[in-house]
Parts: sequence; C-alpha cells; structure tokens
Amino acid sequence: METKFLSLEWKDAGEGVIEGYGSVFDNVDNGGDIVAPGAFSMSLRSNRRAKMLMQHNPADVIGVWDEISEDEKGLRVKGRLLTSVPKAAEAYELVKAGAIDGLSIGYRTVKSMDRNGKRVILQADLWEVSLVTFPMNELARVDAVKAADMSEREIERLLTRDAGLSRSVAQRLMAGGYDAIKAMRDAGEDADEIAALLKARASL
Repeated sequence: METKFLSLEWKDAGEGVIEGYGSVFDNVDNGGDIVAPGAFSMSLRSNRRAKMLMQHNPADVIGVWDEISEDEKGLRVKGRLLTSVPKAAEAYELVKAGAIDGLSIGYRTVKSMDRNGKRVILQADLWEVSLVTFPMNELARVDAVKAADMSEREIERLLTRDAGLSRSVAQRLMAGGYDAIKAMRDAGEDADEIAALLKARASL
C-alpha cells in the first residue's frame, strides 16, 4: 500500500469533526506524483469505507469518515474523531494544539501513466485516510476541526495566523460576524482585505 501526506488547517465545524481534502487533483506533490480527477471514483463506488487511522497504524482507529466524495478540487473527506477512544482523544488535543498538522491517504495504485517524468495516478484503490505528523501536499488541507472550549484568544489566533486576517478584521468578525465586516467595508476600513474576505464567503 502506498501513502501520501497532506497538510492541514482547522476551523469551526462541530465538536470532534474534521473536514477537508485528502487529495488535490492535478497537483504535483512532494513525491513527484499527480492524482488525476476521478482517480478514486471506482473505489468510492465499492462497499468498503476508508478507515480513519492515526499515523497509518491499523491498530489505531481513531474515528470514522462519514462522507468521502470527489469534487472538482479533489477527494473531500468529513468525519468524526471518537474522543471516547484514548488514542482519538490524544489526536484531538494534538490537532487543537497544532502539533499534528497533516493528513495522509493510504491507497493502492491501480492504473497510472507517465507525463513528462511525473507519475499520473489515474485510478487508485483508497484504503484509509490518516492523521499524521508530516505534510507533503501543501494544497490539500483538513479545514475543519472544532474544540467546544476554544477561547476567544485561540479563535483570534486562528483567524490572524492561519487565515491571514489582520487583528482588527479578526476581532470585528468575532464580535459581529459578516454584518460587522460589511459595515467596515462601507466605512472604507481595510478595503482590500475585506473585499477578499467577502468574495471568499460568497464562493462557499
């Protein structure tokens, strides 16, 4: 079985829930491979559901993937860390702290081709998606995990450090949501940043 490592970030999605992309199509990863659109379609039609593991260890099942699908970007996954399981509770704390910052898929290549010296994976049999320590593909991210007890300071840190917002915009967003951001736009404050933020929201 082969593996591919992916980086992650996190945002509000419901306690214990993680959501993001396990693979991004048409992107050369650090292993020199490219995953073609539709590569997982046959595997997803099978009755076998990919497992959620820790560090690719089959003895460390830490949750369940409730939704796995392909869209125009890549392989989208959404699942729940079963925090009543000690290893899952440990993983949850590590993700919240930023100590674990990666995803990795475990799969078997069924069909591939060469494109200018790069291996293009045309069909892959997906076995598992793991939380891992080291990232490989910077474009594929877990973009949703929530701690029910996150402090305002932690949320602000996520918005500024990870989402790249200025402190003033992050604080206004936390206090009044997008209505407050629109008011800042109308007042001419941080115009470029706010325009980008509202554009990103409209695309969701």
